[in-house]
Amino acid sequence: MSMDLKGKRIVLGLTGGVACYKAAELCRALVKHGASVQVVMTEAATHFIGAVTMQAVSGNPVYLDQWDARMANNMAHIDLTRGADAILIAPCSADFIRKLVHGAADDLLSLLCVARPRHVPLHVAPAMNVEMWDNPATQRNVTQLRADGICLFGPGRGAQACGETGMGRMLEADELVDELIASFQQKVLAGRRVMITAGPTFEPIDPVRGITNLSSGKMGYAIARAAREAGADVTLVSGPVSLPTPHGVRRIDVLTAQQMHDAVMAGVTGQHVFIGVAAVADWRVVNASDQKLKKTPDGAPPALEFAQNADILASVAATVSLSGWPYCVGFAAESEQLETYGAAKREKKGIPLLVGNIGPQTFGQDDNTIILFDEHGHVLLERADKLTLARQLVSEIGKRLEQRSLLT
Repeated sequence: MSMDLKGKRIVLGLTGGVACYKAAELCRALVKHGASVQVVMTEAATHFIGAVTMQAVSGNPVYLDQWDARMANNMAHIDLTRGADAILIAPCSADFIRKLVHGAADDLLSLLCVARPRHVPLHVAPAMNVEMWDNPATQRNVTQLRADGICLFGPGRGAQACGETGMGRMLEADELVDELIASFQQKVLAGRRVMITAGPTFEPIDPVRGITNLSSGKMGYAIARAAREAGADVTLVSGPVSLPTPHGVRRIDVLTAQQMHDAVMAGVTGQHVFIGVAAVADWRVVNASDQKLKKTPDGAPPALEFAQNADILASVAATVSLSGWPYCVGFAAESEQLETYGAAKREKKGIPLLVGNIGPQTFGQDDNTIILFDEHGHVLLERADKLTLARQLVSEIGKRLEQRSLLT
């Protein structure tokens, strides 16, 4: 469990809706990520979950009433948001969205939202029936919320408690935590489109066997998450891995190197950044069998013929337009002499940035050490977990894009 919210003070507001059952899990997850959580509930919310439950999972007293006598100055609507880093309303009902749009202040939660300092961000996680979400009045209110600078987390699509299916589900606790963590990250790639390859490829020998490698995809998936946190529209082209898709990332699953090449080339036009993290097989089996290969009586191995796979990074680099898009970032795993081989590989590929790491021992691990190679030399990023390194890499890419914009 990461501590990405360590030291953050979060006001968690609950409004009336059956999705309140998810709020307990959300609160617990926020605390596990290091946040201090202050729960404020509307009267309607108490019909779906008890204040005692929320006090138990948050570790703090729950506030329900603007006249709560526990506040010596009777100003809970002021004191609860002073020093807060964010307010998250989850679940946020259609009625409470209406209140926010019109500046209503008829209970503690709506009152503290109106009275919050301007620097304290307000996020809402809508939760309602699909027809309520699609209602024109709700959509008008949602449009106004966004215009007022209030951020919506979701909603999601799926089965609802009422038995219907569609938009309106509150996001799950882990998705909301990811959204909140992302809200605190610098938006160095805001408005950018980023394509990333991740994981291994698998080159079939027959229907049940193939050639692959030990890549887990963890680094590529961490970079996809970090890029999305930084404000980018992210497409992830992934080989076979057992990792969940980072929230908000568009994922395309492939198996072979050729499939990965085709998926990348079909979508790379219009991308601002391409990051080739995948451990792509250099060769494929040309004479792969349609049936499972059997052992021979004399014990002779099958006669496999190999051909070299297309170089995806080189193919993308060849498409770079006169305007310089996409900005290409490559990855290289070496078993020795990383500084020498990394610099040479960047020049050979003709790309502005190459990320190097020491080969097989990084596969499947949760942490790593990487070196960034560019035209000015190289910079070491000290050992850290892969998400931390991914955020540092994305920050470096953002700086380079900004510098390039200043020069053009």
